Amino acid sequence: MDEETRYEAVSSRDARFDGEFFFAVETTGIYCRPSCPAVTPKRKNIRFYPTAAAAQGNGFRACRRCRPDAVPGSAEWNVRADVVGRAMRMIGDGVVDREGVPGLAHRLGYSSRQVQRQLNAELGAGPVALARAQRAHTARVLLQTTALPVTEIAFAAGFGSLRQFNDTVRQIYARTPSALRTEAGTGLGAAAREARTAGVPLRLAHRGPYAAGDVFDLLAAGTVARVEEVCGEPGARTYRRTLRLPYGTAVASVDERSAGNWLDARIHLTDLRDLTTAVQRLRRLFDLDADPYAVDELLATDPRLAPDVAARPGVRSPGAADAEEFAVRVLVGEAAAGELAAAYGKALDVPCGGLTHVFPEPGALAGADVGRELRALAAALADGGVRLDAGADRDEAEQALLRLPGIGPAEAALIRMRGLGDPDVDPYATPGAHRWRPWRSYGVRRARRGRGQPQTTAPSHAPVTSRHAKSSTSTE
Repeated sequence: MDEETRYEAVSSRDARFDGEFFFAVETTGIYCRPSCPAVTPKRKNIRFYPTAAAAQGNGFRACRRCRPDAVPGSAEWNVRADVVGRAMRMIGDGVVDREGVPGLAHRLGYSSRQVQRQLNAELGAGPVALARAQRAHTARVLLQTTALPVTEIAFAAGFGSLRQFNDTVRQIYARTPSALRTEAGTGLGAAAREARTAGVPLRLAHRGPYAAGDVFDLLAAGTVARVEEVCGEPGARTYRRTLRLPYGTAVASVDERSAGNWLDARIHLTDLRDLTTAVQRLRRLFDLDADPYAVDELLATDPRLAPDVAARPGVRSPGAADAEEFAVRVLVGEAAAGELAAAYGKALDVPCGGLTHVFPEPGALAGADVGRELRALAAALADGGVRLDAGADRDEAEQALLRLPGIGPAEAALIRMRGLGDPDVDPYATPGAHRWRPWRSYGVRRARRGRGQPQTTAPSHAPVTSRHAKSSTSTE
């Protein structure tokens, strides 16, 4: 998009571009999302930025009306396989907060200087600034939705000191942390323990129409016992699952019913430092950063899919909350995966409904009494022979998976599509799918439903062990 096109989007308050770019107003010192309801500024006073971090780095503070920090992420980062796209996915997953820029660069296979230069050149902000913008958003959410002490929020959001936290909040929001909290009316009187018990309520924003029913149908058809469940009637269901996170564990719930461009969610964390990572994993699972306008526009040109696009706009291609767990599920099936969770997963201190365990990490399965194929996969995941993290190189990951016993092209493609969130994969060799590029993952969803085929597949494998036999339950 050129700047004149961006200005047209701002003038028409076009929400399709929220998160794709930001605009800042030189006369007010404020930056906004394109759909901001305020009076459109004159063109000469506007500057455009590819990220919120770039606007913040140039001295602009977030608009109080449109909350530009709360927009969906750009769909571009899910599409792109280059270093910038991979870096953005990893920053969203909290890698910079946990490992610093050197850790990010090591995962990307570049030097810190190279990563800094590429991100600055394309996004107008380096990895530290991008992570800082994300930390500020996390802090605002905690300030305005919980009664946790400010000091605890500062470190939970990833800040290294209370001073750094205060300075950042003042710069980005032009208010003190206490003022942000007062606006939301959360107060300071409740105990931190009570806040943790209630969990962190969230609105997970999405762009454009969202066919929630299809996503919940898919999740309900393939739940892993003890780890996830879907409760309620269609149209008002709640998806719940446990999460294994860098600092602890969590129980997350997401509601199907929504009154706006978001899904209501709640996350119960054992360690608040995991909030950013947990949110990003839910966003990937529910495919909330997709651009349904671009996807549906292309798929509607295919006569086979056009009626379905018109009837059900906003069909998503769900990802996975834990890519390593999903790879195991593809190999063994959901029923056997539930048995593995019971045998080798970490039990919750307090069961939550049908949720009792967190799925085992690969290291726990690599030396377990399981079949050769599963041990090989678990060992490759544990030692880094197969990388399925948020910023993994998708081509390399697929090739590494294909070298493992029991994983063929269909299984590797399925893991790539859901585990790695690739929007352009067809695990089912669908005739004519090349016409749907770069959105084959979305076309496959529509095509299989349109032919009355299940949205799932059940790869045929040998039993994992006599104890954890492969189920006939479908994996996808």
